[in-house]
Amino acid sequence: MNNVFLVGPMGAGKSTIGRLLAKELKYPFKDSDREIEVRTGADIPWIFDVEGEEGFRQREEAMIAELVQEQGIVLATGGGVVMRAANRTALAGNGLVVYLRTSVDQQLQRTAKDRQRPLLQTSDPERVLRDLMAKRDPLYLEIADLVIETDQRGPKTVVNTIVAKLQEA
Repeated sequence: MNNVFLVGPMGAGKSTIGRLLAKELKYPFKDSDREIEVRTGADIPWIFDVEGEEGFRQREEAMIAELVQEQGIVLATGGGVVMRAANRTALAGNGLVVYLRTSVDQQLQRTAKDRQRPLLQTSDPERVLRDLMAKRDPLYLEIADLVIETDQRGPKTVVNTIVAKLQEA
């Protein structure tokens, strides 16, 4: 096994689970959003404000293309990474893709107080999350080698499930 790429909606636990999984596998952990922030010196909400979603997606695509070339990493991706075909191809072709699947209700609970999510700065975050899920869920499923339900499961339980599945593979 080489790279493990975590995909899924915001609030699925990609960063938290990614850190724990990387520790368990003794792999370096990368988070594509953090890598973009470090590279640009700006946070994601600022990039969205200044460059719009399109500008951010261009930066994200370039970052994904670079990160998938690394060997033996756990990578947490942004929730919208699957919206671009180039990202889906890059992820599917360069590692094991794990879809951390979660319900909209769980996403709402986990993101309720988070102001760092530009797409949720709206009067109806639930509707936004439902719309995003309708668009993105088929794309996550398209590239997933493994689908793990995260609702009502602690990060450690999810990590143990992924590790067990990796050992079976």
